[in-house]
Amino acid sequence: MILVNRALRAAFDRLLWPFHALPPIVGLVAVSLAVSIGMLYVFKWTSNQTKLEAVKRQIHACLFEIRLFRDDVPAILRAQAEILRHNSRYLALSLVPMLWMIVPLVFVIAQLQFHYGYRGLRPGEDFIVKVRLKEGWERSGAAASSQGSSRPAATLEAPAGVMVATPAVWMPAERELAWRLRAQEWGDYELKLRLGDEEYAKTAQVSAAVRRRSPVRLAGGLLNELLYPAEEPLPRDSPVASIALGYREDSISLFGWPAPWIVAFFALSVAFAFALRGRLGVTL
Repeated sequence: MILVNRALRAAFDRLLWPFHALPPIVGLVAVSLAVSIGMLYVFKWTSNQTKLEAVKRQIHACLFEIRLFRDDVPAILRAQAEILRHNSRYLALSLVPMLWMIVPLVFVIAQLQFHYGYRGLRPGEDFIVKVRLKEGWERSGAAASSQGSSRPAATLEAPAGVMVATPAVWMPAERELAWRLRAQEWGDYELKLRLGDEEYAKTAQVSAAVRRRSPVRLAGGLLNELLYPAEEPLPRDSPVASIALGYREDSISLFGWPAPWIVAFFALSVAFAFALRGRLGVTL
């Protein structure tokens, strides 16, 4: 999974780079168009187009029957029952192509979330970095304690352009350390967490452009790597469970209204799919 995520990160970084300085909706329109074309071809190649077209004609015939015999209650009820039966058949015929589309869509959405889901930091803006430790961190050689076993010996280092504004606050009940930092200059930065003899990195972006941003770096694991592919996972044997950076969630301006990026993505993808289905010869 790590190798897959590396390849996808590189691919999406390159594909979205031409749009990084433009309004987010521009790149999202391009991505939605490409995804809709790809999904249309997948639907076409994995579905029985002949049977789908026949089922759609039967549904249209039933609708015409309802309009034609609108004063004949038994005929209307019979036509409605037929519509339900044909709809069930349509859903069954659509199931296989839907299953083929789910897996690539999950990977696409997971990547897009970290390009469009979070707002970059701004110079002068304060933010919080939280480090959560695993249970039993005290027994780890990488998490040697500076005060018996009550507090981890941890420091957070920031490069020029980012300032660590406060010392760490230790919350033993949550096994969590927290620092307040301040962004000072535009740029891409790497924070360094030192825990005992071990060192862990966390990316931080002070940027207004559309870029890949990782709000949390988690320990390795299939689910974590599937849902949070924006950054390399922490080593599985590390005492650190997560390193989180407080990016704010972002929204997309859709026809003048703020909306979550995923709403705009699905709305645009569906619109493009219906607009292009005839040109590409696809029956939906």
